[in-house]
Amino acid sequence: MKNRSSFCKVSTGMLIFALSTPALLVGCSSPQPKTEGAVYDTGKVAEYATPYVSYDANYNTEEYNAVDESNFKAVATSPLSTFAADVDTASYANIRRFVNSGELPPADAVRIEEMLNYFHYDYPQPNEGEPFSVTTEISACPWNPDTKLMMVGMQAKSMEELEKKPSNLVFLIDVSGSMEELNKLPLVKNAFLLLCEQLKENDTVSIVTYAGSDQVVLEGAKGSDSKEIMAAIEDLEAGGSTAGSEGIKTAYEIAGKYFKADGNNRVILATDGDLNVGITSEGELTRLIKKEKESGVFLSVLGFGTENIKDNKMEALADNGNGNYSYIDSRFEAKKVLSEELGANFFTVAKDVKFQLEFNPKFIKGYRLIGYENRIMDDEDFKDDTKDGGEIGSGHRVTVLYEIVDNDSPMEIGSDLKYQTAVVNDSNDLLNIAVRYKEPDSETSKELNYPVTTESIKTEMSDNMKFAAAVAETGMLLRDSEFKGKSSYNDVESLLNSISDIKSDTNKLEFLLLVKKIASMAKEQ
Repeated sequence: MKNRSSFCKVSTGMLIFALSTPALLVGCSSPQPKTEGAVYDTGKVAEYATPYVSYDANYNTEEYNAVDESNFKAVATSPLSTFAADVDTASYANIRRFVNSGELPPADAVRIEEMLNYFHYDYPQPNEGEPFSVTTEISACPWNPDTKLMMVGMQAKSMEELEKKPSNLVFLIDVSGSMEELNKLPLVKNAFLLLCEQLKENDTVSIVTYAGSDQVVLEGAKGSDSKEIMAAIEDLEAGGSTAGSEGIKTAYEIAGKYFKADGNNRVILATDGDLNVGITSEGELTRLIKKEKESGVFLSVLGFGTENIKDNKMEALADNGNGNYSYIDSRFEAKKVLSEELGANFFTVAKDVKFQLEFNPKFIKGYRLIGYENRIMDDEDFKDDTKDGGEIGSGHRVTVLYEIVDNDSPMEIGSDLKYQTAVVNDSNDLLNIAVRYKEPDSETSKELNYPVTTESIKTEMSDNMKFAAAVAETGMLLRDSEFKGKSSYNDVESLLNSISDIKSDTNKLEFLLLVKKIASMAKEQ
């Protein structure tokens, strides 16, 4: 088995096609023909030919921020758990890219919250006048007999087509030399052509490119001028170094010039993140994007390619620029992000969304947040409107999992308190979920509270929770987490196969097939 942190490098003049399961297509700018005999029960998922060549770890310059998994915390000393919402999905698509190229991903490429939030869950729509609903479910934990698993599901309201405001979009496209490969600029062009199909007459589109310097390719075109916009995209060519920071500044300037006070203003950055001219460090880029977002322009980051992607920089840009981060590994993923889920990814219904859970020591002695490690906040930041949260788009879903240790569990949770004890009141709530958020055009937060009672405890998991648990368990196995307990890929497959509608959702069926492939690869190590 190849080293798990190595990955594909295309050898000059050599391209080997290998069958990939399921419908994943890396580096192609047009749909590929289906292979014979690869149709599953639903008829929706099939094998496709995927460019595959072996990789040399010496050329691996991909960058990921280290993920330091959250440990169990004692309610006696830490009754509050505070974090920012996150709807990024890049990690799952990137993991899929690794697996379908014959490699297991490096541990730090595995962000469990982004795996969870890639998929659809059947959560109720919000009440009238509220931007989202919040539901909870508690059941036995599949991998730890001494804990319970709690799922928190947030469902944002969906904006109808007529409700969607006109858009002012700036396509900011990396055309540097590192974007020459098939799974970079050609796929970028294909992705933006898909987006052009969704434009409305009142939309405004500008295109900025950057390589050694930035260039304004198109400015202030109407959405109805689709031929002009598409021609400008088709003519893009790659070459040169990568002065991304200058392109970012220019893109925000143009977004400001055509700003729609009653509309959706957004810069859409497509890159591999390999910036090497001007401002290049993650810290400097974060400061730049924080300054630029004050204009009221939101940011979407689309990551492309293999071999030299800078995941850490792209994630930092999205997290600090009122935006989201998606990784595009195929034309099918481009369609999902830029067509099927356009509203969720581009039309914000709530910004700076934060969660704060308060656990009741009367019933719970410990807990562990699964994932969201890079979104954890200080408790006092929850009510501080100057502290960023996450952005939630039209129809978005946010799924959060906790392992909780109730007072009847034999599991010990350490506490360093010598002179104080947690105050226990008469409430019969297990915990309270507080959510703060801002309207898209406001700088003042509102707060909603959702008490969790014993009504959330279920003797058998719902299909929603079974799937979320299987995704989290897979993430822990890929990370070789110290908290994986008795997890195994066989258990994950059994859990997935127990879901009644697993074959009716193409993305969930794809995940099942991916787990089978990961299990096979893990056995070879």
